Amino acid sequence: MADAEPATSGERQASLLAEALPFMQAYENKTVVVKYGGHAMGNPALGRAFARDIALLKQSGINPIVVHGGGPQIGAMLDKLGIESRFEHGLRVTDQRTVEVVEMVLAGSINKEIVALINAEGEWAIGLCGKDGNMVFAERARKTVTDPDSNIERVLDLGFVGEPVEVDRTLLDLLARSEMIPVIAPVAPGRDGATYNINADTFAGAIAGALAASRLLFLTDVPGVLDRDKRLIKELTVSEARALIRDGTISGGMIPKVETCIEALERGVEGVVILNGKVLHAVLLELLTEHGAGTLIVP
Repeated sequence: MADAEPATSGERQASLLAEALPFMQAYENKTVVVKYGGHAMGNPALGRAFARDIALLKQSGINPIVVHGGGPQIGAMLDKLGIESRFEHGLRVTDQRTVEVVEMVLAGSINKEIVALINAEGEWAIGLCGKDGNMVFAERARKTVTDPDSNIERVLDLGFVGEPVEVDRTLLDLLARSEMIPVIAPVAPGRDGATYNINADTFAGAIAGALAASRLLFLTDVPGVLDRDKRLIKELTVSEARALIRDGTISGGMIPKVETCIEALERGVEGVVILNGKVLHAVLLELLTEHGAGTLIVP
């Protein structure tokens, strides 16, 4: 029997579409929140691929919402302006001058750059932050730390660093009906009149929870959650994830990431994925292929 001839380009494309179609149908009219940040933001090719992915989701009948960070860009602008950062236990203290720069960088230059990339792919993106339409209100975040010498606990005041406490979905629902793609910077007002900088992961979780999103994707610089042999774990329940934190398999910076995933699930998100944003078209690979691209955490 003769060997089958190699598939033509058209046949490969048809095969890919056939694989993706059931997933497109499953996510049709569903909300997917994507937290975009890390190394992917500094790579032009990855940035264009990300924008293409988001545009394709919208064209497929899915409702994507982008939440972005920008820590390195904020640090670079503070250095450029000669504003010295103060840290407490490794955490940046955000004073009044710093939060003004944070808002300028996040809600200004970075936000509009992402909007422009998505618009260039033929879709309508609109840049927002938590202030727009009173979408998100925040309160000052306070972190409790233990002094290693005295073993006494104390509360750190990190200045204008906030936690989201109220999310109003009215504007986001309106934009979804208007075929717009929201691109949101994690800056929000407080009831006290101040402006707060919010961790982008936490902000994305609050938005996804308020919308009961089908998926929340965290684009990071790692493949996902790894086991003790450094192999990717494809799927975890909340109880399994907590057990891996307790036994030390999940450690270091992955702990707060997974805890944020769990909080989002508790808010009503159906599934949260940690995946590598440095992989071209990681969003499409995760949502529209059978094998996925990262670690899915479910209730």
